[in-house]
Amino acid sequence: AALPLRYAGDKVIRVVPESKKETQILRAAFNRLKVDLWQPSSPLHIVEGAVTDVRVPRNTTRSLLPFLQQANIQYTILISDLQEAIENQTGRRSHRNRRSLSEYNYEVYHSLEEIEDWMHYLNRTSSDLVHMFSVGKSYEGRPLYVLKLGKRSRPYKKAVWIDCGIHAREWIGPAFCQWFVKEALQTYQTDPDMRKMLTQLYFYIMPVFNVDGYRFSWTNDRFWRKTRSKNMRFHCHGVDANRNWKVKWCDEGASLHPCDDTYCGPFPESEPEVKAVAHFLRKHRKQIKAYLSFHAYAQMLLYPYSYKYATIPNFNCVELAAYNAVNALQSAYGVRYRYGPASSTLYVSSGSSMDWAYKNGIPYAFAFELRDTGHFGFLLPETLIKPTCTETMLAVKNITLHLLKKCH
Repeated sequence: AALPLRYAGDKVIRVVPESKKETQILRAAFNRLKVDLWQPSSPLHIVEGAVTDVRVPRNTTRSLLPFLQQANIQYTILISDLQEAIENQTGRRSHRNRRSLSEYNYEVYHSLEEIEDWMHYLNRTSSDLVHMFSVGKSYEGRPLYVLKLGKRSRPYKKAVWIDCGIHAREWIGPAFCQWFVKEALQTYQTDPDMRKMLTQLYFYIMPVFNVDGYRFSWTNDRFWRKTRSKNMRFHCHGVDANRNWKVKWCDEGASLHPCDDTYCGPFPESEPEVKAVAHFLRKHRKQIKAYLSFHAYAQMLLYPYSYKYATIPNFNCVELAAYNAVNALQSAYGVRYRYGPASSTLYVSSGSSMDWAYKNGIPYAFAFELRDTGHFGFLLPETLIKPTCTETMLAVKNITLHLLKKCH
């Protein structure tokens, strides 16, 4: 199923600016040319010594690469033909066996329709541990489904919120959310830790936060990031759903321009998806003790703040949880994650869901940036779903068990 938007001949290149001057040249060039920044998310965040990955359209390559050579700026080509890489990521989609849901394959990427069918199926067949509900509707009118996972062992239980797919093109996110549910259901009987987690806590899991955008990344544009709301003045679609939260909204690291990838929206919670989830989290803020959001790519575990360089009040507990989680993750395949406050570990950004959750009284708020560090970027192959999810699972269980112990 090749997408309507063809990427034949497009490249992904990596540049690491070595001076202030190179940084300025790159910012200016990328602002002028229509390129798609993969890392960081905006030209403002291009800094000396840090990796910049950028998708360069075929027709821009002819001018950009000689320009970089002339300016004496080193670059490496990560992906030389993007269309080929897209087709390699999912294999030839049409030949994929769509067997019954009871034999659902967790090691391939699934369309929104498949994920929703899978949720309905679990709701029917695992009703002792799963309850499916909707927190609202998306801009295009799709239901925003959440799975409530856990033993109905007592009327009041603490809870953990997990969301995936805030950014449409980060497909490994929704794959992990599904994997988490599968692991919980499959190991509940045999794994004492999982049993403890599902007995003592509820998990609210939202496999696809940005449903419209995710669907669009399957049908129209593999590298779509934002929601799909319409902007009347600019004829650009979408808002960055991770810049639309009511916490230092549209400050540093977010854009006021509707055509930008980091557009913060016309006002906080302008996106029905963000508004619906924020409403749900506000309503359950006394119950929810952890907020986990899954993104890609960078191999990082981030905690607040994103919008400023400052230390959170419960830093020691959160830092310890992050340190242990990253070590647990590494124990599987030796993959090292960097961890720390989002502002200093990644870059400053305002209006993020993680900061909002923390500001609204959820003491443990984390954002994962899953594999890899740019070799595949957003096109992580299906063969890497299993190892990525396996190691991430260890980190999530570690954080969850940390919650159940008192931290002082």
